[in-house]
Amino acid sequence: MSGAGGPEVVTVGETMVVLSPGDGAPLERAGSVRLGVGGAESNVAIGLAGLGHRVAWVSRVGDDPFGRRVTAEVASAGVDVAGVAVDPHAPTGVYFKDPEVAGVHYYRAGSAASRLGPPALADPRLAGARLLHLSGVTPALSASCRALVEHAVTDRPLGDALVSFDVNHRPRLWPAGAAAGVLRAVADRADIVLVGLDEAERLWGSTDAQAVRRLLPHPATVVVKDGAVGATALGRTGSAVFVPALRAAVLDPVGAGDAFAAGYLSAVLRGLDAAAALRCGHLVAVRALAVPGDCALPPRRRDLDDLVALPADRWAALDPVAAGLLDSATGVAGAQNERSGR
Repeated sequence: MSGAGGPEVVTVGETMVVLSPGDGAPLERAGSVRLGVGGAESNVAIGLAGLGHRVAWVSRVGDDPFGRRVTAEVASAGVDVAGVAVDPHAPTGVYFKDPEVAGVHYYRAGSAASRLGPPALADPRLAGARLLHLSGVTPALSASCRALVEHAVTDRPLGDALVSFDVNHRPRLWPAGAAAGVLRAVADRADIVLVGLDEAERLWGSTDAQAVRRLLPHPATVVVKDGAVGATALGRTGSAVFVPALRAAVLDPVGAGDAFAAGYLSAVLRGLDAAAALRCGHLVAVRALAVPGDCALPPRRRDLDDLVALPADRWAALDPVAAGLLDSATGVAGAQNERSGR
């Protein structure tokens, strides 16, 4: 843990209120809506807090009921929200999920979080953190948000903290042609990069993990995720470790990438090796895949450690239900937090 009781991990980015049809109908015919909250960086913060880390989330919300809802829900998961500013002049972002088109409708232009900038990381309470986590959603929001991310990876305002960057390209926010150069430049200045092979192909034309690594030569580790196939961690020296994904039914894929990041980064903070870290990512992600929102309680650390230590043949044959990760009736073992969105 970091010194003086400060956070071990800092995440920074926008979290919005999410509205989705309560009856599963298309938005235009929905008789009710369900309100939740969601954002890539706060999802990671919630996952890491559930795995026993001290985490601070830095953001900006409006002085409105939605902003208070967002802040309260993230705080209720054990995340420090003292670094969340309240903006009296801009609203909290909102988006709607539409099951008919399997898409989303954003209402976030001019949001409070779009006013984030480099000063957001100047809070002395963040000093001593071991890890700063960012995603590619943030630089798409505004020029000041892009400046914040570039400041984080270039100027290292948290000193010796590792910087992790999840590429997390969202085509609805900016097309690949506009995003590709920015995201590649930011990623190449981070210490740890997480990227889906599908988005690497969309952004950069990379069709395999080694091609992604060649495009990003400077990070200590590049993790390339290939959906239900598995994930590969590639070091600077040419080392590559592949761990297959777990077999699991998918109720809602939203949030699985954030859950993987939380599991993987938790293992890195604990000093586990590359294979163990990838396994942790898969184990946390499989629970997120089985809930209608994008945050599920992570496995207990002792259960996580037992599963991480399995021999390779038993890992490949692992049944998440039989292992107690998922409940055959409810989808997730134990209580769950239903936060949906991105």
